[in-house]
Amino acid sequence: MVLFLVVILAAVVLGIIGAVANGLFYLLLIGCLLVVADLVYGVVRLRRPRVRQR
Repeated sequence: MVLFLVVILAAVVLGIIGAVANGLFYLLLIGCLLVVADLVYGVVRLRRPRVRQR
């Protein structure tokens, strides 16, 4: 869960910097790709059956 939140935070920061700074549009694209990758990771992790450990 911590990894999910850290990647979302990094994507938001990169997106803001990419949107505000002139000529750094690629950072906005990287931020968007990070959000998509993180959402895919979250969906895969939720759908995988959890194994109970004793």
